[in-house]
Amino acid sequence: MTLETKKSVFVELGKFLSQFSEDKSVKKAGVLHNEAFFDDFEKLIHLSQSHNGWYTPEQVYFAIKSWADALTEENIDKWLSQYAQDFAQPDKTEKNVALILAGNIPLVGFHDFLSVLITGNKALIKTSSNDQHLLPFLAKYLIFADESLQSKISFVTGKLENFDTVIATGSNNTARYFEYYFKDKPSIIRKNRNSVAVLNGKETHEELEALGEDIFRYFGLGCRNVSKLFVPKGYSFDAFFQAIFKYQDVIHYEKYANNYDYNKAVFLMSNFKLLDNGFLTLKEDPSYASPISSVFYEFYDSLEDLQSRLNADAEQIQCIASNDLIKNSIAFGQTQNPQLWDYADNVDTITFLLTTK
Repeated sequence: MTLETKKSVFVELGKFLSQFSEDKSVKKAGVLHNEAFFDDFEKLIHLSQSHNGWYTPEQVYFAIKSWADALTEENIDKWLSQYAQDFAQPDKTEKNVALILAGNIPLVGFHDFLSVLITGNKALIKTSSNDQHLLPFLAKYLIFADESLQSKISFVTGKLENFDTVIATGSNNTARYFEYYFKDKPSIIRKNRNSVAVLNGKETHEELEALGEDIFRYFGLGCRNVSKLFVPKGYSFDAFFQAIFKYQDVIHYEKYANNYDYNKAVFLMSNFKLLDNGFLTLKEDPSYASPISSVFYEFYDSLEDLQSRLNADAEQIQCIASNDLIKNSIAFGQTQNPQLWDYADNVDTITFLLTTK
């Protein structure tokens, strides 16, 4: 199976995914294998919340659209063009790559899955108990589109065996287990990370509204969700609260509301000072990882000092949102729209897979 063939299969998957929308899913002419997969996938989207209470149709549709936008010929070519020399190397040995996936947000492990297959390796996949249906369905579509992938994709329910390398994602606690268990294998072990936003008080209403997307998308469960704000001393949160009011309906979702009530009660019983708008609490705290329904904040004296702080804490941070205040930050509203070349933890998965012996 050539690289061009592999790329074309994923482009077809992108076209398939582009048909599904929260407003209305519509079959498009020319999309391959709709008769076999379209109706079943639509049903699965609406069943996802019964499999994982956080996977509401809105959140699943968003994840699907994100991958539909990513899996275009132009994007895949741009992504892989920087590895042309590595792909051109002869006699690359096919590896069995064990993938231990997270399940905090829908299809969170798809990039690793894609990377393994596009580099010509075999994927041995252990899905999270929280996300056991979406990726296997898409794998079936890919195999139907090109049956040679049948031998490249295996979902494992028991013990992982006969693998050469590992890509595993988990909490800081499970990462310690992974590091010990896989110490004799080349590996990428991902731990807890959080994302932050840096404000200076000059943000527009639209920018702060977009920041709300970074906070509330996937109910704040992703590592790319903003869980911490850095603001200048004397900063007023009035404009921030006004801008995020559009997300107030999140409190009507029972699982989120339960977290809001519980975490707010814990904070208040501990006599912490809170800012609260009825669906989000803000707490001054030096930590990066805030609980669901809460965002931590911290004051800074200078952007130069903050840049140094963020550089020093880089291993705890997934991404930074700002209005070009911090080096390598991204625009508000874009944390949950990574490109194919935006790697988790800034670890280049393709280079790892192509060069690891």
